[in-house]
Amino acid sequence: MNAIIRTENLCKAFGAHKVLENVSLELPEKKITAVIGQSGTGKSVLIKTIIGMMQRDSGRIWFRDTELSSLRQNELIAIRRFFGYSFQNAALFDSMTVGENLAFPLRELVHLKDRADIQRRVAEMLEWIELPGIEEKRPDELSGGMRKRVGVARALVARPEVLFFDEPTTGLDPVLSETINDLVVRVHRELQITCVMITHDIPAAFRIADKIVFLDSGFIVADGSPQELTDNNHPMVKDFMRISFGGQKVF
Repeated sequence: MNAIIRTENLCKAFGAHKVLENVSLELPEKKITAVIGQSGTGKSVLIKTIIGMMQRDSGRIWFRDTELSSLRQNELIAIRRFFGYSFQNAALFDSMTVGENLAFPLRELVHLKDRADIQRRVAEMLEWIELPGIEEKRPDELSGGMRKRVGVARALVARPEVLFFDEPTTGLDPVLSETINDLVVRVHRELQITCVMITHDIPAAFRIADKIVFLDSGFIVADGSPQELTDNNHPMVKDFMRISFGGQKVF
């Protein structure tokens, strides 16, 4: 598989607390990668460091053949338009309507000026996530599941090449969680976008991901296909599998 993003010996600490230690990984292009592990092991920090929301302490990061870790700030901002980020709580602007939320990245990242073009792309995106005609609604008028989907739509509307999902099903019931997981699959299959998903929904990760990265205490302890993770003998991975699947055979 061709890697669209690579890291080499990536390190990040907050004071004396080391969060990422020499993390080297490859994220395959046009595939779904799930990043799993216990809470506080550095999953969100890893993703935010890759896309520049947090500054790395050391190590190198590449997007295709461009080394992000060597870019100036203005060059990095230009590269970021190829990335989309769906926040855990959707992070919609409460002072804006749904339509204004989706129009924001079109104006700020893509620099579209034509109002009719912006409205058309917003309407197309809402249609695609199966929430047509809600442009005038405010975020507080939406259910939790609708907010999540609008958050994904805002991340998608600028047409990124890589879309990062930070705990997309947190706080949702099993039915809505399945809807969001299916939306991740649609983003990958229909739009041909590389998807990277941080999740605690281990059964969903094994069902939809092409690759799984297991983080523990800032280190990658397992990295491979769902089948390869199932066969991994690392104690933490085995415990995760046992608890998540109740001893049932995964494959």
